Amino acid sequence: MTTVTPDGSPTGKVEILEEAVIRFAGDSGDGMQLTGNQFSDSAALFGNDLATFPDFPAEIRAPIGTLAGVSAFQVRISSNDIHTPGHLLDVLVAMNPAALKVHLPDLKHGGILLVNTGNFGKRDWEKAGYTSNPLEDETIVEPYHLVQVDLNHLTKETLKDTNLDNKAIMRCKNFAALGILLWMFNRDLEPTIRAIKERFGKKAPEIADANVAVLVAGRNYAETVELLDHTFQVDQAELEPGIYRNIMGNQATGLGLLAASKLTGVQLFLGSYPITPASDILHQLSSYKQDGVITFQAEDEIAAICSTVGAAYAGMLAVTTTSGPGVALKTEALGLGVMAELPFVVVNVQRGGPSTGLPTKTEQADLYQAIWGRNGECPLPVLAAASPVDCFYMAIEAFRIATKYMTPVLLLTDGYLANGSEPWKLPKIEDLPKFEVHFETNPEGFQPYKRDPETLARPWVRPGTKGMQHRIGGLEKEDGSGNVSYDSENHFHMVKTRQAKVMGIAKDIPAPELHGDSEGDLLVLGWGSTYGSIYGAVDKARKEGFKVSQLHLRHVFPLPEGVDKILAGFKRILVPEMNMGQLTNYMKTQISADYISYPKVTGKPFYNDEVLRKIREVLA
Repeated sequence: MTTVTPDGSPTGKVEILEEAVIRFAGDSGDGMQLTGNQFSDSAALFGNDLATFPDFPAEIRAPIGTLAGVSAFQVRISSNDIHTPGHLLDVLVAMNPAALKVHLPDLKHGGILLVNTGNFGKRDWEKAGYTSNPLEDETIVEPYHLVQVDLNHLTKETLKDTNLDNKAIMRCKNFAALGILLWMFNRDLEPTIRAIKERFGKKAPEIADANVAVLVAGRNYAETVELLDHTFQVDQAELEPGIYRNIMGNQATGLGLLAASKLTGVQLFLGSYPITPASDILHQLSSYKQDGVITFQAEDEIAAICSTVGAAYAGMLAVTTTSGPGVALKTEALGLGVMAELPFVVVNVQRGGPSTGLPTKTEQADLYQAIWGRNGECPLPVLAAASPVDCFYMAIEAFRIATKYMTPVLLLTDGYLANGSEPWKLPKIEDLPKFEVHFETNPEGFQPYKRDPETLARPWVRPGTKGMQHRIGGLEKEDGSGNVSYDSENHFHMVKTRQAKVMGIAKDIPAPELHGDSEGDLLVLGWGSTYGSIYGAVDKARKEGFKVSQLHLRHVFPLPEGVDKILAGFKRILVPEMNMGQLTNYMKTQISADYISYPKVTGKPFYNDEVLRKIREVLA
């Protein structure tokens, strides 16, 4: 890192950083998610590569100032290509003692600790479990560059001449912190000011004006008192030319489902019951009525998937969104979809479990449930998105497979992907993966379970198509005719046929790309949201001279063809995953190899340095 003085810079010395990891932390009512998102949007507009990680409590409103009520938002901005929101922090913004206590262990020694002293009274630090003011305890703050600002006072003074009451005024203090951070990283305030006016201007213009005033006051205060002896700059990343937007995984999933509808010309139906962390997909798609999207908020998970089954039968692109507990309730109707051979998609945004578990924390522990969690012989394809942007493309892929093979498809994301964000280069319509949907309309020789010889899919017939009435339901069907059948040999035949249809999808999916050499001492195998942390760790390990490569699965069941040959090129297989070894055990049933399970079940994603440490340990 070097220190330079740019010509005309109003802030004097500027330290150029390759990247910075920043975390905003405070009460769940302090607006940390909004503040973090606004800073992220500012970084995206500037041209940084970035990755975010929101972390908020499950309680609707935990007691103010308590450890249980701490909400945080982390963003990593970089001038290089990155894939994770980072681990150790360069800057921590702590709005109260509870936020300080929860998040201080992640701040680098020498890192900047910006605290709101207005919330550090005796009662505040006692709520957080401190016996004295932590800001006066050198053993706590000595390793860090402590910056103390009374954001409460700054906010009150800025808005003292407005008509807002004290409660409304204090809700603006997060923008004072944001103004300071934008000054600290030499960012223009104008994009944030526009965003504030767009968000609040129509419904509450006085709130918009107040937030803008406090934002500007925060920046001006930092510059006037020279809060730091120099500021920082993270230069633009060398991104591929194009139009970019900052997008979260749930948004990308919703847009991918909509794109599939646009690509095929078939109307989209979403039947869903609100559940954390999947609800945002329902919220988003409900705003696309002008594009023909039908959203149905059901009274429970069972009604949600049953409406989805009905929409698939009616000839719509049908999807239901949920999390692990919701999948448990949807299981019987999933079996109905497999037996009736109807195409629809189930999106499982995984969260910490079992039961209610950790509803706002991330986990990858639904893999067994996705592959095997139904009664009877009930196979269906399982896909997993690797990044927030990849949620878009895997949503399209899920519908492609569902409609081509006439089967329900499970798409796994998780809380980390759903709420995290990254820059997305907007694709051109002509560059999106194409697929066609075919509805059978010719009644001549029609049989509802007559199969395509290549895919083994039965025909998709819209109800009311002349001369093509047929029986549908959960009872076993006679091969060809579709009549209800209790014949034992027919049942065995149909079970094998449905299994062969799903396993045949392996020939129709791309082989996963290998990051690194095709042979070596260690292959790091992952699936889902571990992609970024594995990629970064493998990259660093290879630069250190280790013979290690990465293979990442987006099609989990069935496995793509050729995976066995890739695994055969490595002495050992390391499998990091946010569960107790589910992919490891599944892989043992599919391909013989020397697997090393590396589990993590903490409600937090893997960090690059954790995976790198494990690689070094295995190859020591």
